[in-house]
Amino acid sequence: MSGWDQNYGGFDSGSGSQQGFYDPNASNFNNYSSYGGGGYDSQVAPGAGDPYSSNQGGFMNDPYGQSAGQDGGFGSAPVDGDDEFANEPPLLEELGINPEHIVQKTLAVLNPFRATRIDVAGDADLAGPLVFCLAFGSLLLLSGKLHFNYIYGIGALGCVANYGLLSLMSTTTVSLTVVISVLGYCILPIVVLAALSILVSLTGPVGTICTALAVVWSSLSASKLFVTAFEMEHQQPLVAYPCSMLYGVFALITMF
Repeated sequence: MSGWDQNYGGFDSGSGSQQGFYDPNASNFNNYSSYGGGGYDSQVAPGAGDPYSSNQGGFMNDPYGQSAGQDGGFGSAPVDGDDEFANEPPLLEELGINPEHIVQKTLAVLNPFRATRIDVAGDADLAGPLVFCLAFGSLLLLSGKLHFNYIYGIGALGCVANYGLLSLMSTTTVSLTVVISVLGYCILPIVVLAALSILVSLTGPVGTICTALAVVWSSLSASKLFVTAFEMEHQQPLVAYPCSMLYGVFALITMF
């Protein structure tokens, strides 16, 4: 048989040679031997050319190549060890502010005969002195006296002068910040005197006595803290003398 019927069996061929219409089953159409070596319905091994395999960073994975459920993947919870904010110190500690030392140092100023630890007396905290100096200037301002420049100017000169004297008298290393801290804390009785000057006049006998007591109080407190911080045994009267001169100037500013 020649022609179309000879090569392809014709349309009406009923022979069993399976010639005629194209049979996809005869040529293994559904095997897809060129794709991964197996059929379309066959199970493809992970990583063997399957673009949707979960091991190849495909569609089911995150775009950064990390599988879901692992550290850093989508929906995974952060690890506590990797949290930067969990390991940060408190804000007061970063600023160098110790509330316990502030309270202990303030109590030591209010009671000059109170025993004070060396670490508390030698703490270089400047937050308390700044607050006390601002309070001192504000109370003087309520009395009609604008003396912020005198407070900080005389205070700076007094701190430098006392630092030089303590450096010559002490056998240990003297820190300027500790000197400023102690002198700033011990101005607290003068601050109380400034608050009293708003209510009563300090130019009379009662005011003079209160002013003298405030100066002695501040000087004893400062000398006690200096002796404790810098290990200056039996030198408290010598240290109290320059401190009394500094606080005497502040007391005169408060009186007049």
